[in-house]
Amino acid sequence: MTGDTEVPARVRRALARASELGFPGVCEEPVGPLLATLAAAVPPEGRILELGTGTGVGTAWLAEGLGQRGDVRLETVEVDESLAAAVRADDWPPYVTVHTGDAETLLPTLGRFDLIFADAVAGKWTGLDLTIDALAPGGLLVVDDMELGRYTDPQHRAAVLRVERSLADDPRLVVARIPAGTGLIIGTRRPDRRPSRSRYS
Repeated sequence: MTGDTEVPARVRRALARASELGFPGVCEEPVGPLLATLAAAVPPEGRILELGTGTGVGTAWLAEGLGQRGDVRLETVEVDESLAAAVRADDWPPYVTVHTGDAETLLPTLGRFDLIFADAVAGKWTGLDLTIDALAPGGLLVVDDMELGRYTDPQHRAAVLRVERSLADDPRLVVARIPAGTGLIIGTRRPDRRPSRSRYS
């Protein structure tokens, strides 16, 4: 995207909040349009979860993908009450809910989701198993900030490698690394295992 006219109004407002609040952690190209595209594919009665609301940039892109649909719920979790309050003050469709709290604490209480965008420390660097547990069979998990070259701190680099390895080794997932933006890993949760049956039975 090359100009403000191509960025949805709600996304522009979220970007303005980030600038006003000095918040640096907004999702970068091409994550926003990707989130909108994936949100649009969520089936009726589906659910979307974002971990790490920030100033609402990712939330806005997800809502843009849903448009006027009222048959999908979008929930987002932010640990910082001031950020969550700033996002809530915007004009959101009724299907958007902003939770305040630690993702690792909230994840076991929220149920399962068809699309999860993991963009926070909790639920990605820590508690990744809880995030995968919350992914419905056939659901998509989007993890960003996975480009190793972005990090110089040895602990941060080790965390990236640990998350990448955990996603690749988890038998519940099929994953792909996408070398774009800040580095993406996208995973699909396999259907839950069921007793095998003959196709002719």
